[in-house]
Amino acid sequence: MRVLVVVVGKPREPGLAAAIEEFEKRAARYWPLEVHEVREESARAASADLVREREGERLLAKIPAGTDLVACDVDGAVMRSDEFARWLQRTRESARSVAFVVGGAYGLTDSVRARARFRLSLAHWTLPHELARLVLAEQLYRAGTIVRGEPYHK
Repeated sequence: MRVLVVVVGKPREPGLAAAIEEFEKRAARYWPLEVHEVREESARAASADLVREREGERLLAKIPAGTDLVACDVDGAVMRSDEFARWLQRTRESARSVAFVVGGAYGLTDSVRARARFRLSLAHWTLPHELARLVLAEQLYRAGTIVRGEPYHK
């Protein structure tokens, strides 16, 4: 199974970018991982709805046909790390590929949520999208260590 992480924008803060890169590299040891960044829409002359819609179109364009889409959404299902690892392992056995989608500053559009096979909450709190990407990368890495019985997860 191939794991895609499809996100809006690039991390702006160098320390956060380095942490994201490190955990995505670690996660790639366990799951064939591809990261796709789409352009962030300028909100200067546009409504939040229009920004979400344009970013949503870009996100969906990066997801190949037949890929299970997981929308990272504050209103999604909450899982403990061990539950996420088991879910990801089961998904590995039944799907060719899965795409985790992280929206921009205004979140995901309804068209992305409607296309999603599953909605996953990365936290009970609303997170900046760069931080959501870091949390997702770390949890993908943690899930790999759990599945293999390695000591990272305590």
